[in-house]
Amino acid sequence: MFIEVKNLKKNYGDVAAVKGIDFAVEKGSLFSFLGTNGAGKSTTISILTTLIKPTSGTAKVAGFDVVKDAERVRTLIGIVFQESILDKDLTVQENLEVRGSLYGYKGEQLNAAVKRVIELTQLEEIAKRRYKTLSGGQKRRTDIARALIHTPEILFLDEPTTGLDPKTRQDVWQLITDLQQTHGMTIFLTTHYMEEAANSDQIVIIHKGEIKAVGTPESLKEKYSTDTLKLTLNTGERQIIPIKKTTDAFAHIDPIKDTIDHIEIISGTLDDVFLTLRGE
Repeated sequence: MFIEVKNLKKNYGDVAAVKGIDFAVEKGSLFSFLGTNGAGKSTTISILTTLIKPTSGTAKVAGFDVVKDAERVRTLIGIVFQESILDKDLTVQENLEVRGSLYGYKGEQLNAAVKRVIELTQLEEIAKRRYKTLSGGQKRRTDIARALIHTPEILFLDEPTTGLDPKTRQDVWQLITDLQQTHGMTIFLTTHYMEEAANSDQIVIIHKGEIKAVGTPESLKEKYSTDTLKLTLNTGERQIIPIKKTTDAFAHIDPIKDTIDHIEIISGTLDDVFLTLRGE
């Protein structure tokens, strides 16, 4: 496993933000970490990215302990925060050059690194534009380029598409998917958009500092959500029937099939999973 978290705890005084959680992330996977504000999501990510220390338990990235080997871990990770940390008055290229220099890149090595991430994130046409003049999607792609400048093995994305319109979100997701599938990068995602998590290899749902569920999108939907059968009869009557799986619909349809005008089956979603696990 590329990331291993065991019995991880973080307390702030008498408040337990993270209550002994365990999970693992496979190398090269798209991993989604879901939870509302206050669930312990941001605290966990801050520990994994060496920004804060845990109260107890362990967390390792590529076998390196996030506390004992913090400097080594930082060389392996890239982080895209919700709020940009780039200089608004510098151009895209200048921002990337500054970031690369912080990793010790100079001369040709720096030029090559900047050129690589500009091409990777398709920023060629806007490389000379000031960051503050960019659209939301262009800014987000620049933020991702900044996080990739030192060729990290894992990319942490904290709510990467919040505030973006649907088309721009789709473009950003195309870039993220390409990084994972084409370049083999491990992606650690947090998001409030459940449909984005649907593309994940694995999902962990955290609530009030505790892990509530771990699994693939399909396994979680099968376990924690129900489908809905909607029938419209030729009398105008409508019936709405919860069913565990699609094939269960036949038992309800067959006895009255001659009286049915319309049939609709609505599949359970990750939103249903999320609400069920939160007891709503």
